[in-house]
Amino acid sequence: MIDLYSSATPNGRKITILLEELGIDYNPININLNKKEQFTENFSSISPTNKIPVIYDKENNQIIFESGAILLYLAKKYNKFLDQKNYWDIVQWLFFQMAYVGPMLGQAHQYLFYHQGKSKFAEQRSKVYTANVYEILNERLSKNNYICREYSIADMAIWPWTARFERHQINLKDYPNVLRWYLLISKRTAVIKGYNIIGEFSEIPYP
Repeated sequence: MIDLYSSATPNGRKITILLEELGIDYNPININLNKKEQFTENFSSISPTNKIPVIYDKENNQIIFESGAILLYLAKKYNKFLDQKNYWDIVQWLFFQMAYVGPMLGQAHQYLFYHQGKSKFAEQRSKVYTANVYEILNERLSKNNYICREYSIADMAIWPWTARFERHQINLKDYPNVLRWYLLISKRTAVIKGYNIIGEFSEIPYP
């Protein structure tokens, strides 16, 4: 059994989507970020960065924090969604999500959604970087149905971030390859279920 400590964020949804895709039993534990539960003594003992998500694999007595590391751990353990023939292709796009997609779109959430109107400079920079993220994805998806040749943890890492396209002030119709991919992923049973495992229910947004 795996305990999952998480919340309804893009990083949290990556993991619930993978767990649902794997079809394994797990115990979802909501960490209420609004109530600062990520800073409690108990959670700090398993998450040195005070960030979600974190898993505790009781079978292996293993604690893993950081969403990218969790995706790799689970994909390797269950030998799914990390095709060995395309291993490094998947890993590099996973790291692209961790290093660029998440940080840039996370800033967009702050400056274009939560604190709109506070800094014209920050908003403009966020729009430029956000557009660049979608342009890169659109070009990549012009060559493949998925981020890599087959559906993988790279898709699961990136998709929940694009599911906040409204917060990014992005019209997915301007990025037709991203739109096709977004809709394709959104119809998967595990994605639909995994989107709302933890936290308040919210509909998957559609353009």
